[in-house]
Order: sequence, then structure tokens, then C-alpha cells
Amino acid sequence: MTTPSSAPSAIAKLWLIVLGVVLVAAGLFFAIAGAKLVSLGGSWYFLISGVLIVIAGALVVFRKASGALLFGLVTIGTAIWAVYDAGLDYWPLNSRLLAFGIGGAVIAATYPILRRASGRAPAYAPSFIVAAILALASAGGIAAMFVPHPTVAFSGTEQPLVPVDPAKEQKNWEAYGNTPGGSRFAALNQITRDNVKNLTVAWTYRTGDTPISPGGGGAEDQETPLQVGDKVFLCTPHNNVIAIDADSGKELWKTEINAKSSVWMRCRGLAYFDATQAPVQPTAPNSTAVIAASVAPGAICQRRLLMNTITAELIAIDADTGAFCADFGKNGRVDLKIGMGNAPDPQYVLTSAPTLAGTTVVIGGRIADNVQVDMPGGVMRGFDVITGELRWAFDPGNPEITKLPPEGQTYTRSTPNVWAAMSYDAASNTVFLPVGSPSVDLYGATRTALDHKYGASMLALDATTGREKWVYQTVHNDLWDFDVPMQPSFFDFKKKDGTTVPALTFGTKAGQIWVLDRATGQPLTEVADVPVKPGKIPNEPYAPTQKLSVGMPQIGAQTLTESDMWGATPFDQLLCRIAFKGMRYDGVYTVPGTDLALNFPGSLGGMNWGGFSTDPTTNTIFVNDMRLGLWIQMKEAAPSTAVASGSEATNTVMGVVPMKGTPYAVDKNRFLSALGIPCQEPPFGSLTAIDMNTQKIKWQVPLGTVEDTGPMGIKMGVPIPIGMPTIGGSLATQGGLVFFAATQDYYLRAFDSQTGKEIWKARMPVGSQGTPMTYKSPKTGKQYIVISAGGARQSPDRGDYVIAYALPN
Repeated sequence: MTTPSSAPSAIAKLWLIVLGVVLVAAGLFFAIAGAKLVSLGGSWYFLISGVLIVIAGALVVFRKASGALLFGLVTIGTAIWAVYDAGLDYWPLNSRLLAFGIGGAVIAATYPILRRASGRAPAYAPSFIVAAILALASAGGIAAMFVPHPTVAFSGTEQPLVPVDPAKEQKNWEAYGNTPGGSRFAALNQITRDNVKNLTVAWTYRTGDTPISPGGGGAEDQETPLQVGDKVFLCTPHNNVIAIDADSGKELWKTEINAKSSVWMRCRGLAYFDATQAPVQPTAPNSTAVIAASVAPGAICQRRLLMNTITAELIAIDADTGAFCADFGKNGRVDLKIGMGNAPDPQYVLTSAPTLAGTTVVIGGRIADNVQVDMPGGVMRGFDVITGELRWAFDPGNPEITKLPPEGQTYTRSTPNVWAAMSYDAASNTVFLPVGSPSVDLYGATRTALDHKYGASMLALDATTGREKWVYQTVHNDLWDFDVPMQPSFFDFKKKDGTTVPALTFGTKAGQIWVLDRATGQPLTEVADVPVKPGKIPNEPYAPTQKLSVGMPQIGAQTLTESDMWGATPFDQLLCRIAFKGMRYDGVYTVPGTDLALNFPGSLGGMNWGGFSTDPTTNTIFVNDMRLGLWIQMKEAAPSTAVASGSEATNTVMGVVPMKGTPYAVDKNRFLSALGIPCQEPPFGSLTAIDMNTQKIKWQVPLGTVEDTGPMGIKMGVPIPIGMPTIGGSLATQGGLVFFAATQDYYLRAFDSQTGKEIWKARMPVGSQGTPMTYKSPKTGKQYIVISAGGARQSPDRGDYVIAYALPN
């Protein structure tokens, strides 16, 4: 029999008191909050474990070794419950077990002190073995934070790259999405998955236009540059246009517009037109011809750039000199507010690139969300690329208006609008327009039959006449702001009989990926009509069913359960569980009401304006997303038909938005934990490769780290690849690479397009919201990767950088 050691020292006694009090405090938090969770119909785990931890802590305070044993039992029970509750996925298990692993190691190391205090032998060896095992397991859990955990791991065999056919090698990046069909793919392979590790900065250009907004919100650098020949063309958040040398980054000319909006400043891109080239005529049967267009020999603006502005102008600039095109509109400018009626800043702004459709420049416009019922309309218009003359208008509230509205009238107010980039199919002379919701976005009682027809749809128009070819709606009576937010991308869809159909694909804020026949607008993959629970808002014409694109992968659109709640610790996870159980939630199409409801995905997405990149050599698309829920509550308010004060500041961030002209205001915000972290489990953003031959995911990896962000806005400074919300788009190349930059940290990354493995990254001075582009210099033959970096979303760090990367000579 071992003789008991002497009584514990004063320091040991104090340590036991401190440790016991910490356990009691943690247990009380678990027990009290756990009781609340149980009252909401949630898990009993936290209440039961909390009571046991309180007892364990009290026993430790009174220097009873049984307190450590009881905590050990709670830890074992927690491990069993964690696997039952969350499965074997890393991040859910880490949230449930890491704190207990660390706490268990401390308790095990303290166990000899407790035994001595109770007059028993200290049992150092078994205690320290258990402590070491728990400490090593915890250290392993922490180390695993720095390793990406793919939600879908690549399981095939990597195939050789397809060589670039010299006849099809890319010469220019002439359109926002590279091709008129939004491919974001470059048939270039000087930079490959084998040598990308050698990329270095070739040049850096500073635009002089840092995106800082009055009032602190709304200005962003989200551009994709263009390249034609030896020039790269840029536009800045204040609509300044710049040409730089493609090899050196040296400024060739700058045209300063210095447009200003009260809150919404950005320029996502430009359009380019070369009048020296004959327009491509359609080949599809029954297509209308493209109208000829030319510039007088010797005149400027043979090659011209076109830009939408945040002050609602369409501007034409000579691509060679930067001079305004005098033959276009009034000295190079067309006023896009003509026919709109009352359209004060920032109710009507244009942020996406115009679309060149043959010789017609097609524009939409962004209408401020949720501000009031009486807003400018979402009319879509086509202008002559040379003269700026209005060729056609498509008013979704009155299709009989085909040009300017009759004298004394305006285009129909508050109609669905097209704020994102469009695509153009030269073979059929068709422009495809992603349509958003009518105003106000979350209340449908004031909507017309045509609002219900065109809202949240893909619309195909004849590019010469502006007449409708077809429309396909993705959401009925959209009450979630589930716009079609992106340029559709073209590809050839392979049918089961081996034949192919010209198709387009796009994503929505609802996390749905759609595949439509370009000629008919009919889905080429399975679509389910699912019943949706109605709400209780009077006079709201709730749709009884909604569509889900079930023939394609659902990305970030799963129906959440309490077990999907997450936190950096068990404590904030518990609070997220309480918040989740305290809200009404019926899946993707949970309608808003006067009670607190959860939308997941929320109106931020899902997917947003960045669009897809494609790889036609493997028939793969690459999809980036953000996974952010919003809580939402309609607040009863006195109806008002008064015009808003002209500021949309309340809608550039979350909070109460007025919805004037309705009986309600709406309060909304991100569904975040007490630490400012999304409440559902990671990833919060991912990059996904989808095989369009099988419509199956090849791989899905987390996109971005917490290095330059963190809880409560504090930068963590550590590259934990948890997967962060994304906003811009990706670039795919025939070198077997996918490039991406628009996440929350300050890196441009390259992924192996076949496996999803990150194989290169470069630190930028600030983050980016832009989409990378690439070109091969006609002078030097060198391939460059170019990114515009003006600051990540939600980041205070801002800049004015355009950075090019290339292989060393």
C-alpha cells in the first residue's frame, strides 16, 4: 500500500479552486442555455452535460478526485454524442471536441493533485498518459485546421492535358467573360499545372482610384480587364478608363470620368467593338440579320470601348487614344435616364459591363433593393454601337413599348431588372439576360402579372429587334431576392443518345444551377416542382410550389438542421443552436413574415455575379459560392407612398430597410454567431468542379482562409483554410489550371483543374473582388495572368492595384 503524499500546497489549492470555478461557470452556461434549447425542442446534450460539469467543478473546488473522473465521463460521452450528431467530418467534430480535449488534458494532469488532496496516491503515470493522449489529440486537431478538408475529394485518375490547337489559341480577351458566351476559359498553355509554381509578379499598375465610399460602404473594385493586341483596358470604381501596355504595365492613356454615386460605386468591365471587322452574321434558321455598322475612313473610334456608368450613362471611348467618340450620342455619351421618370441616385445605377451583341450594345440596370414600391423600371435597351441611337427597348411591364415611351409617359416603374452581365450567341443573334426581382424584392402584393412572368428568370431576346424569343422563370413570386445574378455560360450539352445541344448554364442566389436549351429555353436536366408553405402576410399571392434544379448539384442549398449549427467553440455553437431553433425555417423557400425566419441561402447567395468558368476540353464548369444565411423579419409600419430620400445607405449594409409603399419594413442580417462567424458548419465558400457530361461533382474544395479576417473583425493572421464567402469569378485555362482571387484573404490562387488541389498562391497587397483574366502578348509571346486588387469584401484594407504574373524569362 502506497503512503499518501502530503497535503497540497497553497498554490495547488488555489489552482483547484480556479479550475473548479471555471468548470462550474462553463457548466452553468451549458445548463442554462441548454435548458433554453430544450424548451425550443432542441438537443438535450448541453443541459445534461452542463449539469454534470457543474457537479464536476464543485467536486474539484472541494478537492475531490471524483470531480476529474466525472469530467472524464462527460468527455467520453461528448465524443460519442459528437460522432452521432455530426458524423466524421472534421470541422463539425472539431467544434464539438477540441475544447473538451484541451480541458480533459488539463483535468487529467491535475488528477494527481486531487488524489493527494484526498489522501490517496497521486497515480502520476496513468494520469500523465491520459493527459498526453488528450494533448496530442488536441494538437492534432489544431494542426488539422491548417489542412484543406474537401467536401468532395477527387477520386479519379489525373489525365494528360489537351494540347492547344494553334489555330484555336486565344488571341485577345475582348469581352467581359472572355467570349460573348461567358466562358472565362483561355486556350493558352504556356502556364501549366507543372510550372505555375514559378509564377512571379511581372508588373504592377496603380490606377489612382481607391474604392472608398462616402459613408463607408458601397465602393468596390470588381473589374475584369480587357486585352486587345498589345493593350490592356481597365475601368475603375469611379468609371475612369485606362489603357496600359500589355507587357510592361506602363500607362498609355487615361480618360477620367470621375463618376460619383452616394453609395454604389463600381465598374465590373467594359465592352469592345472593332468597326474594321465585318459583323458575324447568324447561321441558325429564322435568325434576324445583324445590322451593318461602320466608321468613316480615317475617323477616330474605329476601335472603341463602351462602358456603363454609375451615373446612368453609356459612354464610348476611342480604344487607341482614350478620346470620346464624337459620333456616339452627345460627344460620346448617352443619357440612360431618358424615359425612366424619377430616377435619383442611387435608385438607378449601372455597374456591369455592357454587352456587345453584333452591332447592338445591350444594357440593363440595377434598381435599388427593398427601398420603395415606386422605383425606376428594369427596361432593357439596345443601342447602335456607332451612333448611340436607341434601336429597341424591352419593357417587362409593357412589351408594347419598343423604343422610347410615348410623350409624357415613362417605362413601366418597378419592373424586374437586369443588373448582371449578359451573354450573346452570334449563331442565333440572341442575347440572354439574367433577370432579377421587381421592386420591392420581398413583398409581392403590389406585383403585376408581367412582374410574375419575368421576375427571377432567364430571358432571351432577338439582338437586332429586342423582341422576346423565350423566358424561363427560376422562382415564382420571388420573396427572397433570389435574382438570377450572373452571366450565363455557353457549352454543348451531351444527350443520352450522344448528340449535343447548344446550351447555357447559370447559377442563382438560391444555390441552384440551371441548364437550358439555348434555342427553346427548356431545361435539359431534371427540375422538380416542390410544395412550399405559405406565410401569413395579407394579400400576398404565395406560389404553392417552387422549382429546384435537382438534375444538377445543389451547392450550399441544403436544408439545415440543428446538427448543422457550428461555432469556433461549443459555447457559440450552443447559441447558434438556440437562434436556429428560435426561427421559423422550412428550407430554401422559407417565406418571410412578421415572425423571425431564416433564409438559407440568403439574398447574398448561393451564387452571385462572378459567373462560372468552363473548360470545353473536359466539358467541366467551375462554380464558386458563398454560404451565408440571413435572418429576416417583416416589421409592420404605416403604409407610405412617399419617395425615399434618395439614399440607399440603409441597404448597402444589413438592418432595417424601409419598403415604402407597403405596410412593412424589413429587418434582416447575416445569421452569425456571437463571434461574428456564420452559424452553419464550414465551408462558408467553396470551389466546385462539375462534369457536365454526368452532371456530377468531380471535386469541391474550401476556398480561402481566415488569415485576413476573423471573429469580431479581428484578423487572425493564420492561414486556416476553412472556406470563406466568395464574390467574383474564376478563370480556367488549357494549362490545367483554375485561378481565383475574390475571397476574404489577400491571395491569388491556382488550382489543378482536374483534382482541385491548390498548387500556387501569391500574396497581394490587399484582397480582390475581381475575376482573373489572361492573355498571350503578341509582341513577346509571354502569357500573363492579371488581377485587379482593390480590397476584399468586408475588408477595411483598400488599394488600387492591377497586378500581372508571368513565368520568368
